[in-house]
Amino acid sequence: MEGDIFSGIGNGTPVDAKTLQMFQKSFLQVQGILDQNRLLINEINLNHESKIPDNLSRNVGLIRELNNNIRRVVDLYADLSSSFTRSVEASSEGESRSDGKSIQKRIRSG
Repeated sequence: MEGDIFSGIGNGTPVDAKTLQMFQKSFLQVQGILDQNRLLINEINLNHESKIPDNLSRNVGLIRELNNNIRRVVDLYADLSSSFTRSVEASSEGESRSDGKSIQKRIRSG
């Protein structure tokens, strides 16, 4: 199955199975972190509403964990964006123009 081509992108650009698998893995990671964040937020809210000093102190660590999770999600989305761009650029390299000449694409570093 590896190397199979799918036309899964909205504009019909082919995507190979390996790339699709990488996207799926990243999205599952993001979803897991977001699910964990939902639980953290619920616990933070309960602690805040209780106004118990120990619970309020515990919120400091929970909020730090939440912030770290948000950073991880941002990093994962940045990696996904870069991977998606590279995938689209790679799949569109070698396309032919209507006059039969190959289109040369410049890949930006960044």
